[in-house]
Amino acid sequence: MTPDELRATCLDLNGATEEFPFPRHPEVCTFKVAGKVFALTTLTTSPLTVSLKCDPELAVRLRAAHPEIVPGYHLNKRHWNTVTLGSSSLPDPFVRDLIEDSYDLVVAALPRAKRLLLDWPGERTER
Repeated sequence: MTPDELRATCLDLNGATEEFPFPRHPEVCTFKVAGKVFALTTLTTSPLTVSLKCDPELAVRLRAAHPEIVPGYHLNKRHWNTVTLGSSSLPDPFVRDLIEDSYDLVVAALPRAKRLLLDWPGERTER
């Protein structure tokens, strides 16, 4: 996955925005939904990496199964993974799923009114 593909994948999600919130590190890019971060990256580094939110139990399994996935760099290592992209053996559809899972975890924690505004599929199944 290239930096442009990573950006497009993140921004294709409902309500996603791109921000550069760290004045001391202007190259660090965050992708947010409703003001909450679901992906963190530096699009200009090589190799390209992205930090993504993850269910803690799944995070451990992913790290054990894929050397390209490690505990989140400078983040809560229980809830975040850092994924190396580019020449890694992780297929793009798998990476897209990881990004969508991160987004879903963030949206699921939002108040119901915000989830409804996002037309989040998980909200449509709840009654």
